[in-house]
Amino acid sequence: MIPVSETSHTVSQRLDALPFTRKHLRVLSGSGLGWALDAMDVGLISFIIAALTQHWGLTKGEGGLIASVGFLGMAIGASLGGLLADRIGRRQVFAITLLIYGLATGASALVGGLGLLLIFRFVVGLGLGAELPVASTYVSEFAPARIRGRIIVILEAFWAVGWTASAIIGYFVVPASENGWRWAFVIGAVPAVYALVVRLGLPESPRWLASRGRTAEAEKIVAEFEASAGIGSLGRGGDAGAGAAGQRSSAAAENRSTAASPAPVRNRLAAIWAPEYRTRTAAIWAVWFCVNFAYYGAFIWIPSILVDAGFGLVRSFGFTLLITLAQLPGYAVAAWLIEKWGRRLTLSVFLVGSAASAVAFGTAEVEGAIIGAGMALSFFNLGAWGALYAVTPEIYPTSLRGTGAGWAAGFGRIASIIAPLLVPVMLAAGGAGLTFTVFAVFFIVAAVAAWGLVEYKGRALDEG
Repeated sequence: MIPVSETSHTVSQRLDALPFTRKHLRVLSGSGLGWALDAMDVGLISFIIAALTQHWGLTKGEGGLIASVGFLGMAIGASLGGLLADRIGRRQVFAITLLIYGLATGASALVGGLGLLLIFRFVVGLGLGAELPVASTYVSEFAPARIRGRIIVILEAFWAVGWTASAIIGYFVVPASENGWRWAFVIGAVPAVYALVVRLGLPESPRWLASRGRTAEAEKIVAEFEASAGIGSLGRGGDAGAGAAGQRSSAAAENRSTAASPAPVRNRLAAIWAPEYRTRTAAIWAVWFCVNFAYYGAFIWIPSILVDAGFGLVRSFGFTLLITLAQLPGYAVAAWLIEKWGRRLTLSVFLVGSAASAVAFGTAEVEGAIIGAGMALSFFNLGAWGALYAVTPEIYPTSLRGTGAGWAAGFGRIASIIAPLLVPVMLAAGGAGLTFTVFAVFFIVAAVAAWGLVEYKGRALDEG
């Protein structure tokens, strides 16, 4: 009998040996479109808060509460989603979460007051928070080791596509009428339909299947990817390859019956803090916390800050659209550097750049400087996000990957709950200068913490 761990290692080696194929592109684009729709939802709320402040007469505290309650849902969703992904599979959780937050976003269009909107935003957060770390884990388990980091940064780049879509909707739809924000929510409900496409069209992670002893299913998926790359039985040595495949199928039947049950939740949570993983867990949690605080504190409030600066609703939304467009080149540069410099250096450099940009934005006074500093902040901050999503699932073995990534994201979401509530307080105390200096400090702390991570550039994933 071939042990499950040995079979998982075989699956891993075969996946890492593949070139990038059409099937990889399908996994990447299918997951990426879901990622873009997530970003569109998060981005839309920043424009909707600015609009509701005018239409409903909301205070800044109430606007911050709308953002924070969504992030509270995201914190819970990320933690639960990671646990479920290790237990029932990556694809299942990916589809379920898209459906949950898509339906809740559509329902938000029908609300008539703040209370019901807060409830729906919490449910949206549950789905959204679970989806993001699961999607990055899912794609990383298909990606060949030599280009895995680049592929995950490209996946994260779909965030810029979604946020740009939200900026376009925010510019053209939200201010068009008093009910423009309702139509924005309706557009955000598209993921509910897309969830069905994901569920039916994408394969489960073969690494996860192999780790659960479901090796027949894992073998079938890997064989399909090999066929897509032109690697069939002839490519592996004719009859010898066929014989090896037959042996793997026989082993698969035995492994299915002998596979161990997934570890209890308590054991998986304890495992990510075991001596082997303790330093990397502390480091990744610190980076997630600091980046969430600075990113969501800044970008949720930028449209409102610009309105308060006297630029008007439509003009401030136009500035935000320009700032958002700088995210795409940020991802492109990070995707190139992450396989040149490695994960830690790329992440830390982009975080330092984010800190410098935050100080520049907070002290800018003229229109050109505001737009330029905002674009630099988008460039560096989103490049850092790409590197962060690349490194997070890599630092844990397959049996803990969903749990480790999900709980890191969940801990980070605590900061995204706090930041939107603190921004009005910081603005009142010291204006944009103080507020964005605080964000810069958080970026620097994250840059230092990044050096506590393990470098996985070009290395195979741990299949333990």
